Amino acid sequence: MHGLGGRMGTRFIDPQQLIFDHAAQFFTVSDSRFAELVGERIGANGMRPLADSLLSEASMVHVERPCWISKLEPFNGMWYLSENGKPRGQFDAIVIAHNGKCANRLLASSGLPLISRQMKRLELSSIWALLAAFEHALPMRDGKVTFEGAFVKRVDSISWMSNNSMKLLGSHSDGPHCWTFLSTAAYGKQIKVPQENIPTQTAEKVKTSMLDGVEAALGLSKGSLPRPIYSRVQLWGAALPTNTPGIPCIFDPHGRAGICGDWLLSSNLESAALSGMALGNHANIADYLQSDGSCPEEFAVGLEKEFEAIEGHDIGQFAAAGVDSLKQHKQMAEFQIAS
Repeated sequence: MHGLGGRMGTRFIDPQQLIFDHAAQFFTVSDSRFAELVGERIGANGMRPLADSLLSEASMVHVERPCWISKLEPFNGMWYLSENGKPRGQFDAIVIAHNGKCANRLLASSGLPLISRQMKRLELSSIWALLAAFEHALPMRDGKVTFEGAFVKRVDSISWMSNNSMKLLGSHSDGPHCWTFLSTAAYGKQIKVPQENIPTQTAEKVKTSMLDGVEAALGLSKGSLPRPIYSRVQLWGAALPTNTPGIPCIFDPHGRAGICGDWLLSSNLESAALSGMALGNHANIADYLQSDGSCPEEFAVGLEKEFEAIEGHDIGQFAAAGVDSLKQHKQMAEFQIAS
């Protein structure tokens, strides 16, 4: 039922015509392969259309939804997939482009001990996202907000803030100002609930606390931040990696199973794309399936690779590459609250 792209989620709220990128906020390009992939697809309608456009041009990809694979079973050299007992097809190889507890449960009975061990080594942060729309531009201590996005330091509940209306619509927008606020990982750890069923009381508490953080980040006096005309909180329980093996992909030729994802390299959209390319093209799935299978060890990748901690901004490293260049072009601000 959900849109493609995972953390490239864009939420549209009708009839108010509100728009929010509520996970990944932007991406940078430094690799020529990724540059060729995105090409002219970068539009002004949020992150999700990028994934949709890639799929629309693919002739060998079929997406089945709604579908939630709950079990993987190897049998006679094939993988049998099922959804709560309902058969979902048989396949030569499988790719897991997911992480966290759901992926760990899926792998628990798969007979893939090496891949399962690597996945369990992954540590993920929890981050709250607050989507809020304001009738007018937000004030600042010395005027009005004019930036598109900013990292925030020394505020417990806020780590990132982005004006989606300005980012996506620019000066053409005369409607509400749609903002995405992301919490710090520490705040997400402090207030942890099931993300599928957030208690109303917790949602209100998080909303109030994060709006207080926005007020502080903008240098406003207590209680002077305008009330939003729309708001919604969401918890990303498995948001961003805090450690990584620093390799593009993992592949177990004996199990004919691979893993790809941004967390294998760092945590940004370019890394996600390069990881998928590596698993599909680089001496892994494609080459192994074309071989005679006599030396599977030659195709194994990343099964013994140790994980190392990621150094980056508090919320992870979703935008680590290219941040300096963005600052140079004054597209991104950074606020530090004086101690």
